[in-house]
This record gives sequence, C-alpha cells and structure tokens, in this order.
Amino acid sequence: MSSPLEAHRPSEKEQVKPRLYLSSFELGDRPDELLRLVGENKRTALIVNSSDWGTDDGRKIRLQKQEANLTALGLIPEEVDLRDYFGKSEELKKKLSEFGLVWLKGGNSFVLKRAMEQSGFDTVIKEMLADDALVYGGFSAGAVVAGKSLKGLEMVDDVAVVPEGYKPEFSWDGLNLVDYSIAPHHKSDHPESAAIDKVVAHFEANNMPYKGLRDGEAIVVEGGTEKVVGGQ
Repeated sequence: MSSPLEAHRPSEKEQVKPRLYLSSFELGDRPDELLRLVGENKRTALIVNSSDWGTDDGRKIRLQKQEANLTALGLIPEEVDLRDYFGKSEELKKKLSEFGLVWLKGGNSFVLKRAMEQSGFDTVIKEMLADDALVYGGFSAGAVVAGKSLKGLEMVDDVAVVPEGYKPEFSWDGLNLVDYSIAPHHKSDHPESAAIDKVVAHFEANNMPYKGLRDGEAIVVEGGTEKVVGGQ
C-alpha cells in the first residue's frame, strides 16, 4: 500500500513540462514567442561555451553578436561562462536564479555538453525548469543538447575537440527536456544542411525518435503543450 505522500505524487504525465524555445538557427522567425514565454524577467544568462573550441577573438565576436541580437529583442543579456563554474554547481545555481532566461548559442554540441557536465549545469537546469524558475532557449547546438541523445551528431560536429580545461569523457545522453533528438538546419540553406541529412538518415536507420527543424522554425514547449512555430 502506498503512503499518502506517494499517493499524491504527480506522475510524469501530470508533471508540467518546462518552458522551452528550441530554434534551428539564431532566434528564428518567431522571437515574439520567446518573449511571451519569458515574461517580466528579461535578464538573460547568455551561454556561448559551444564556441570554446575556437580562438579567443572568434569567441568574442560570436558573443557580441548574440548580445546584440538579444538586446535588440528587448532582453538583457549577461554572459555566464560555464568554465567559471567547473566543479561549482551550487554557485552556478545561485547565479542562474537571477535570470528569467538561459540562452545557448550554436556551435560544437559536444563541447557544450562537456561544459554542462563539468559545471553541473545539466543537473541544475533540470531542477530549475522543474520549479518553473526560468526558460531554456537556444539554437542549433543549444537546441540539440536539450534532446534525448547526441548520437549521430558526430556526423556534423567534431567529437574529438577538447578545449583546454575540458575533460575528454562525457555522456552522449542529452538533457532529455524533450523525448526525441533534434536535427537543426534540416532542408535549409545552411552550410551544415547536407551533413544534417546524414544525421537524419542515422536517426531513421536506428529507429531514434527525432524532429527536423528548418531554419526559421522553433519548438515551443509550455504548460504541457508543444508546437513548432516559424518557417513560413
């Protein structure tokens, strides 16, 4: 016989899904949907660790582009460099509590996943989303890592890239914020679109659930509902 606590514990189906905005490329065609999800707290934790594999100058340029894009939308971005929180997950959780949105840019999915694991972001973000404390948003690599698995993405991102301070080992599991893998730039005018076709073929050959996103499209999850917007 179950205890009263167990009897009232919500099932997975009853639990409210987190607020998510998973875009194929940049902010997508419907950034208004992102703003609606975010609500009043426009402070945005900008995470660009997917670019840690490149030069410092290149990373800075990519950071500044994201800052400009988010600011133009009416958001208030501040970089949160996950490298500063390697081994400091409680400090990271305290920092993220200041924001209404975390935004993760595209780049190398495997570098980003390593940064998430070493900082504890992978655990912290799930706890905060379960409490509906903020919105998770991102594009390309930032969207991919939110899915069920990273397997197949080695056809488009170099899994062997390990920046200074990073550990080679990592889990191929995604954050599992959605129960499928995500294929960004699918059937799009993007340099990686041809490689994504091979990724999609891998998903299908291995019976892996997935969603392909064209550039301009974004998956919006809110209140237990899910839809794809943009791309018209």
